[in-house]
Amino acid sequence: MQITSSAPNSELLFGAATVAIVGNAAMLMGNVIGSMVVPNHDWVADTVSDLAAGKYEIIQDVALYGYASALVACAVAAAHLHLDGTRWNVGIACLALLAMCVVVIGARNEYGDNDNEGVVIHIYVVYVIGLLFAVLFLSLARGLGKIARRYGIMSYCCAALWIIGAPVFFFMPTGYDGAYERGLGVITMIWVLSFSWMLISLARGERQTPSQP
Repeated sequence: MQITSSAPNSELLFGAATVAIVGNAAMLMGNVIGSMVVPNHDWVADTVSDLAAGKYEIIQDVALYGYASALVACAVAAAHLHLDGTRWNVGIACLALLAMCVVVIGARNEYGDNDNEGVVIHIYVVYVIGLLFAVLFLSLARGLGKIARRYGIMSYCCAALWIIGAPVFFFMPTGYDGAYERGLGVITMIWVLSFSWMLISLARGERQTPSQP
């Protein structure tokens, strides 16, 4: 039996988009609120990880789990649509793995900052996240372009900015790496919001999914 994406479930797409938008907002608000609440936190010099350790860690942990839920919602919707064969499958896997990585960062409560108890994994998870986002943006771009050209362009632009910008983070002076990291985070949030808007347009019938062979 052949399944096509010509008639996607509008309720599923709208629900996934809602979760993704709310999760994205949770990440943004957690960062803003945490930056104001955590004593002596400098958003320019201090990274987001600094917010997820210490007395007020729950704020950033909730933000991270919210963002992980956004990635899961995107993965579910992408699996439902399935627009571009193997490339699309790779993108779905990236979304799922990224959600897992974000949860690990929040749950592990270890950020490589002079922590010598047990295995320090934070930096390795960061490397994996960097690679997965690059692959995600590239692998889903062509399929998104089938819905509307601007979505494909958006994904390719995010890929270019990420591939060029992400490696620079590891060479940034510590006095500016916090702001730079947040800039990279904005790239991922723009992608999630754009993907969510695409889902809403499909749910409303404003866009149509291409027929699958």
